[in-house]
Amino acid sequence: MKWLLGLLLASVVWAGDEPRLFLSKSFPGSVPPYSQITVDKDGNVEYREATDDDQPLKYRLTEGDTHEVFGLAEKLDYFKHPLESAAKVAFMGTKTFRYENGGTTSETKFNYSEDPSARLLLDWFERMVESAARRIDLERSAKYDHLGIVKSVLLLQFSIENKRVVAPEQFLPLLDRISKNEIYMHTARERAAELADAIRKSLP
Repeated sequence: MKWLLGLLLASVVWAGDEPRLFLSKSFPGSVPPYSQITVDKDGNVEYREATDDDQPLKYRLTEGDTHEVFGLAEKLDYFKHPLESAAKVAFMGTKTFRYENGGTTSETKFNYSEDPSARLLLDWFERMVESAARRIDLERSAKYDHLGIVKSVLLLQFSIENKRVVAPEQFLPLLDRISKNEIYMHTARERAAELADAIRKSLP
C-alpha cells in the first residue's frame, strides 16, 4: 500500500509541475466583469468567471493550437518583461498574463500593449473566453429556456463563422442532444443538427 500511496503522491506533484498559462481580464462594469483562462501543455483549458469558482468549464485545445499559444508565451519571454504601451489610451480592462512551471512563476499586467505577440495571445484568450461563453449560453438555454435555443445556436454559428471559436468539437454532444430531443421545437432541432454537421465537416 505504501508504494501505491507514493505513486499517487508523485503523480499529484507531477501534475502540479505541469507548465501552464494563466490569462485573465478584469473590467468592472463589463459582462462578465472578470474572466480567466488556464491552459496546460496538454491543451486542457479551464474557464472561470470568478477566482473562487470551483466548477470551471473545461475543454481541450488541439495540439497545434496549444503549441501556438505556448509559442507566443515563449516569444514574450514568459512574461518576464513589461508589456504596457506608453501610448495614452482609454482603460480597456486589466489583463494579466502569467506563466507557471513548477515553483517558477512570471507575470505581467497591462491595459494596452503594442507588442504583436501580446496582441495575438490576447486574441487567443478572447476567443477561448468567447467559446466558453457560447457553450454556457447554449447549455443554459437547453436546460432552462427551450424557446431561446434557436438564438443560442445562431450566436454560436455566428461566432464560428467569424473564427471566434476554438475547439468547436466541444459543442457536438450538446448539439446532438438538442437535435434528437423532441421537447425542443423543430426549428431548434434542425438548426442544431445543421451546425453539428458543419462542425464535423470542418474538423481535420
